[in-house]
Amino acid sequence: MKNIFGVLLLSMVQPILAQTKLEKAITNLENNYEQEKVYVLTDKSQYAAGDKIWFKSFVFDGYNRSAISTTLFVELYNSDKKLIDWKTIRLTNGEGSGDFQLKEDLPEQVYFVRAYTPYMTNFNEDLQIVKSIPVYNPNSPESLVISKNSDWSAKAVPEGGNFINGMPTKFAIRLSSNTSLPESWTGKVIDTQNPNVPLTTFKSFDKNVSTFKITPTAGKKYQAIIQDNTGKSKTIDLPQVAETGLYLEVNSSKEGIKYTLKGVNLKQQLQNYKIVGTINNHLAYKANIKQLSNEVSSLIPIKISNGANGVLQLAIFDDQDNLAAQRLCFIRPNDLKIEKAEIIGQSIKQTPRSFNSIDLSPESYFKNYTVLVSEDDGTQKPEEENMLSGLWLTGDFSTKIDTPAQYFAKNANSEALDALLISEKWERFDWNSVLSGSVPTIKTKSQKFLSYRIKPVKNSAMITNSSVMLLLKSGKSEPIISPFQTDQSGYIYLNNLSNDEPVTVSLFANSKNNEESNADNLFVTAEPLVNPTPFTGNFPNTKYQLVKTSGNKNLPPAISKAINAQKNNKKIGDTEVQEIKEVALTGKKKDPKEELDKQLSTGMFSSMNSTIFDFVNEDQNANTSINILDWLQGRAAGLTFQKNNSGVNVPYIRGQQAKLYLDEILTDATMISTLPINNIAMVKILKGAGLVGDAVAIYTMRGNMKSKNNGKEAPKNNSAVIKGYDKPSEFLVEMIDDDAKIENDTRETLYWNPNLFDSDYVPPRIKFFNNDSAKQYKVLIISFDEDDNILYDQQIFK
Repeated sequence: MKNIFGVLLLSMVQPILAQTKLEKAITNLENNYEQEKVYVLTDKSQYAAGDKIWFKSFVFDGYNRSAISTTLFVELYNSDKKLIDWKTIRLTNGEGSGDFQLKEDLPEQVYFVRAYTPYMTNFNEDLQIVKSIPVYNPNSPESLVISKNSDWSAKAVPEGGNFINGMPTKFAIRLSSNTSLPESWTGKVIDTQNPNVPLTTFKSFDKNVSTFKITPTAGKKYQAIIQDNTGKSKTIDLPQVAETGLYLEVNSSKEGIKYTLKGVNLKQQLQNYKIVGTINNHLAYKANIKQLSNEVSSLIPIKISNGANGVLQLAIFDDQDNLAAQRLCFIRPNDLKIEKAEIIGQSIKQTPRSFNSIDLSPESYFKNYTVLVSEDDGTQKPEEENMLSGLWLTGDFSTKIDTPAQYFAKNANSEALDALLISEKWERFDWNSVLSGSVPTIKTKSQKFLSYRIKPVKNSAMITNSSVMLLLKSGKSEPIISPFQTDQSGYIYLNNLSNDEPVTVSLFANSKNNEESNADNLFVTAEPLVNPTPFTGNFPNTKYQLVKTSGNKNLPPAISKAINAQKNNKKIGDTEVQEIKEVALTGKKKDPKEELDKQLSTGMFSSMNSTIFDFVNEDQNANTSINILDWLQGRAAGLTFQKNNSGVNVPYIRGQQAKLYLDEILTDATMISTLPINNIAMVKILKGAGLVGDAVAIYTMRGNMKSKNNGKEAPKNNSAVIKGYDKPSEFLVEMIDDDAKIENDTRETLYWNPNLFDSDYVPPRIKFFNNDSAKQYKVLIISFDEDDNILYDQQIFK
């Protein structure tokens, strides 16, 4: 789909030779209004507190995956606009993935996921995606319910924007609501001088829109009266009838878009009027009417978009280059250019906990897939939104649209989509502003990956215009020692970093023998230059409201299943820990780790149900981590972390916040985060340890103990840590062991893979285990080929 359009000049049209105001505006549009939009796919539409939100982000430049940005910020907010968590996502070909681990004590309410690239902050914040996600908690004092408030408003929009005497004009009626729209509604149009005789009637296509046509008479006033299925009624005025102006009529078909222009009482008729068609910020069609005529018709062929789908903005300008009429229309609404997955084999079973697989063709033009497999409940409930609606519709409009995915479903009503577009205005740019020469202010330029400003200090003074040696080390990789030149301000810039593991930056006192200095007179800091931007707008209204919980709490069935699935995960984690302890007990030889535990642990901290990390006898490769809490992530079953308001990781065991002990004295995460890792002798993860309960106990070095980490002490002030991108967690596909004693497997998400790809022509395989109840599976497969053609395939497998 790349290079999706070419500029078409009608044969009846002569190109405009001079640099007119309109030509300058088109050049301005092409050069300065390129913008990105984001769609975020989540594995579920609602969650229980303690769940993990798996997400995949797609960043588009128009209708192609964006090559502008390589960094995406994804943020999680509560309903009070408090930032709960955020991720820095690395984008590859406009795609990136990640996850949020929800706390078990998260209050029940609607949460919001905001996603944006740094480049997007130069433009209208209202067009950044903010996705609402209801989160339920059985222990919360408040409950989410569907709001009973059904208040709504309506507007009537004439096609092209003009309502002219004697011209049969098509109108779109559009309903809006802060909560929910009525299921259905009808209406009639009246002349206010004779209100008892309807001029025409209309019926809703869906909850959003309807249309009618009326031929007005100058001097008369018209109204539309709308009544919903509950009997609520509202009356709205139609625009005042004009005696002069431009009439525009548009019809879409498989062949293209046909438009008709009629001038009413125009001095020069339509002579020197211009027709401009744009797709996003690019010119796709242009015509200049040379002859004297009051009526012109033409067909814009689909080749302007190479047959691809999308919104075309048609704008008509008069002989003075003033905007006279405009209209949005969809290219090929009944012929969506969407590919389906090539499935070459499948093994699908309905038996509980059975292994299932689906094989995709290795010879397909599509190579990388996003795949989601969920239990299907058989209700055939239509999708409310999806990637197609985000790409072609909601990504470019800030107004609320009910169930936008319906307009791109198999049996979609193209007339309803057309009515919706009549009622909308393109928000990526305003023609009058562009004509005036207005240019967006680009404060944040797109840069490749992440950049940092390194500040080396010696003897409390900046080191300006000098050569220094830096050691860069990430994970288990070999360190890199390189000379750098500070600028006149004393800074070094590290650009284009794509690491998803922390990188330690150490400053050398001198380059002699590449010896690292621990001298107190050296200091180094690393300042990120690609940073999140605070959200200043308002969250979208939702259909939910919070009410005080009274009596037993009624949870949606899917949430009850999610809560049970969390309990199962804890049982599995506990079983794994017990197996580890049983294996450890079979050994007869003295274990240095056990000896260290005996030496450091006392009394109630001597629990059998624990996981120990020995820093005295084992090299834990921990010096590349910012602190011990960051290092512990993903290293113990059942242990997870959530950032507090200071950005420090706080440990959770079985979803509950764990106690933190330093040398068996109760402390907090902020204190632990400042503790040098090389001062640590042992870390002990305790689960249900008597009076201690769930805890993380950290023990410091005693006497002649020395850390085995790299055989040397960790650098002090002469080191800084660069965090880099957030690495996505791995979705585990595992068979549930009978030893875990799981009575009812209720997982909804059975498989999640945001990057399934073929390898050496081996078929990409979707593989998952059934839960205990699913009889059929909903499988979603998304992919793009090298030309950004879309594969979007959602099927039910039985």
